[in-house]
Amino acid sequence: MRVLAMLDGTLADPDRPHLRVDDLGALRGDGVFETVLVVDGKPRELGPHLDRLARSAAMLDLPAPDRAAWERVTQVVIDAWNQPGEMALKLVYTRGPEYGDGTPTGYALGLPLAAKALQERVAGVAAVTLERGFDPEVVPRAPWLLLGAKTLSYAVNMAALRHAATRGADEVIFVAADETVLEGPTSTVVAVNGATLRTPPPSSGILPGTTQAALFRAAERAGWSTKVEPITRADLANADALFLASSVRKITRVRELDGVPLPDATTRQAELNALYESEYS
Repeated sequence: MRVLAMLDGTLADPDRPHLRVDDLGALRGDGVFETVLVVDGKPRELGPHLDRLARSAAMLDLPAPDRAAWERVTQVVIDAWNQPGEMALKLVYTRGPEYGDGTPTGYALGLPLAAKALQERVAGVAAVTLERGFDPEVVPRAPWLLLGAKTLSYAVNMAALRHAATRGADEVIFVAADETVLEGPTSTVVAVNGATLRTPPPSSGILPGTTQAALFRAAERAGWSTKVEPITRADLANADALFLASSVRKITRVRELDGVPLPDATTRQAELNALYESEYS
């Protein structure tokens, strides 16, 4: 099942064409998006997702998203979704047609969760570290690189995942030129040492994680320590446990890194997911 609604709230047939062939989102990846997890009709972290959508749009000099319109179209899709359980809700905002009147394109698409994502929630992932090709020092000097924006330009991310597959891995953890850890193609890195959770800082040019933020809030209430600080490639191998946090896969354990099995973190994963779920109970 899929549910499509345009930004004006109109439901549309997802099997029919709606995007113009000259839409700059399709031609150049000139746009931004968010993926929101919806559980039993309730969107998780919708406010932070819309905040991030607005930040990304500002970095691309797109018109400021109409927050009320995005909230309405989100509810339109949720109301039209007639299945229990979970749904992935994609919010897409592009610069619009190249030969149009300058009006951006916006729509929301409800999708079932991919079987692979559900499987990885349980089985964990094997990951490889790959260079991302920049030094964090460039972030404040080069805003045109859009580091930290969630753009539609995901070709590099998808290429990295395909490369990982050729090495027998499921996932990628990007590292910078100075060997500091960045993020996954669609996830945030969380390392566990004792009762401390660590994640790299957004200042390194990565996307602030909504799921990671929810986990850290819950962990702090439960007495854990949390740190947003630089993490090195060596820190990953030395962590007690390593996880990737994302809206759809929630808190997924990394069971193998660069071909080396990591300590079994099944129990710790259950603990962290319980903390995360406590945000919504």
